[in-house]
Amino acid sequence: MPRTAIYPGSFDPFTNGHVDILEAAFKLCEKVVVAVGVHPNKTPMFAVDDRLELIEAIACPLGEAAGVAVEVCTFDNLAVDLAREVGATILIRGLRDGGDFDYEMQMAGMNSTMAPGLQTVFLPASPDVRHITATLVRQIAAMGGDIAPFVPEAVLERLRRADD
Repeated sequence: MPRTAIYPGSFDPFTNGHVDILEAAFKLCEKVVVAVGVHPNKTPMFAVDDRLELIEAIACPLGEAAGVAVEVCTFDNLAVDLAREVGATILIRGLRDGGDFDYEMQMAGMNSTMAPGLQTVFLPASPDVRHITATLVRQIAAMGGDIAPFVPEAVLERLRRADD
């Protein structure tokens, strides 16, 4: 049976940091489900359908090159519930710094209580993308700054089309 991981997040926008963690996850399993969380109380930079389309366009070719199946979906429930639904035994979380670690350890503890068969795996961000956060990318974009160094080309192109 293939080892399946779930990589949940809002991915708004999908950044080079997300790509970095995704490529690291490819080394651990045969299938990765990138799960886009839908939060009705948030106003996103990109609509959920746009995020799904962008992630598929970026992640699926990378997965294919690595020999890993990639599935992209949305969820509006607990990540552990989605993990059960898709048969995932690994939950991928990226870490940039110690602050991420402290928060993610709490989440991992809660998740392991709710889903003992789901193992959280922390993957450190590569040094060249460690500083990238989707929140900062959204702020830079909102103020008219250049986000090209922080996002895949497909995300940059979509944002430019939206501005036209």
